[in-house]
Amino acid sequence: MIKLAPSILSADFSKLGEDVKALEKYGADWVHIDVMDGMFVPNISFGIPVIKSIRNITSLTFDVHLMIEEPARFVEDFVKAGADMITIHYETDRHIDRTVNYIKSLGAKVGIALNPATPVESIKYLIPNLDMVLIMTVNPGFGGQKYINYCSEKIKELKELSNKFNKNLLIEVDGGIGKDNIKSVVECGANVIVAGSAVFKDGKIEENIKILKGDR
Repeated sequence: MIKLAPSILSADFSKLGEDVKALEKYGADWVHIDVMDGMFVPNISFGIPVIKSIRNITSLTFDVHLMIEEPARFVEDFVKAGADMITIHYETDRHIDRTVNYIKSLGAKVGIALNPATPVESIKYLIPNLDMVLIMTVNPGFGGQKYINYCSEKIKELKELSNKFNKNLLIEVDGGIGKDNIKSVVECGANVIVAGSAVFKDGKIEENIKILKGDR
């Protein structure tokens, strides 16, 4: 079953709570929360206090994507704030196996994100112990970017490794996905779709979610 995980980085921050409630009302499956530190990516977004503030207004899964250096320093705080899934970047952690197991010990599900140019083969031996792998289909740090076409091959490669080592692995994709390419991305093997601009465009959350789910 395919899950839709709208990224609230594209929400209206002046009414974030209302937008999150609308996501649940209109059929989103998860809430994707992009946390940026201004070091790993050239941007800064929200952090723990914002997650805490919206946790009690929805029962949707909080899919927290940490685009931060040395994520192990903060994962416990994010779990306590309400994160259900913590995704860390392969490129940010020297001891990623240890961090993966640390996150699992805190009771959260765990994912690893790969930048567009990072080979899927890099995490081959970690796949059996993961709940999810996130294939970045744009360079992380900003919304509204164009999908990088070679990432489709990465999704296919990951699907093959999933079939071999972890059939329950969730394959998430994030970046440049909308009504025109969501079907092809799913056909490549993705089963969790992050969409920001495509969900929140023009404030038409209900209509946009219906369009994206209809294309599946």
